[in-house]
Amino acid sequence: MAGDRRDPEQGASAPPRTGHGQATDCCKLVLASGNAHKLEELRRALPGLEIELLGRDDAPVEDGATFEENARIKARWGRLHAPADAWVVGEDSGIEAAALGGRPGVRTARWAAGDPVGRMVAALAGREDRRARYVCVLVAIGPEGEEVVAEGALEGMIAREASGSEGFGFDPVFLPDGETDTVAVLGNGWKETRSHRAKAAAELRRRLRP
Repeated sequence: MAGDRRDPEQGASAPPRTGHGQATDCCKLVLASGNAHKLEELRRALPGLEIELLGRDDAPVEDGATFEENARIKARWGRLHAPADAWVVGEDSGIEAAALGGRPGVRTARWAAGDPVGRMVAALAGREDRRARYVCVLVAIGPEGEEVVAEGALEGMIAREASGSEGFGFDPVFLPDGETDTVAVLGNGWKETRSHRAKAAAELRRRLRP
């Protein structure tokens, strides 16, 4: 279902990278976002680390073709405005539905138009293929321009009816593989270690080695 999430080519002026497999040391983290829900999920997934929102009213244009490209756009923009000693984290995430050819993907926020549950239920009305997955990519840029990339995914299906009150976004209709309840029923405690964002955060922590 997923599109190609490979990195764009890095030019000669690109910052040094630790890539997807190496590790570095940190750290104070600044999330280049205004989304308090995402901040709280990252804080729960990364206990003991100091994580704050960047705290700006403006934001960069997210015109990347992949989750990683958009996360990098946010991280590079945030690097310009964050404290010099902090690592800046750009996050991009969304949902990919098999019956929709992997859409909405990187356009999830715009596609949902303020009603993610209603939009998804309507889009899959009458469809037998309910497979979907959440995807999250984190790009962290350090004080010297070094870069770390981490990714997480949560496979599952879209329920025909919403249930549950915790979480946000598509959680009331997302049934993770191996579960009989939606993420919204399973709750925030479940998400702390199992959500796509939690998985990406755990990978990021391993690579940052604080």
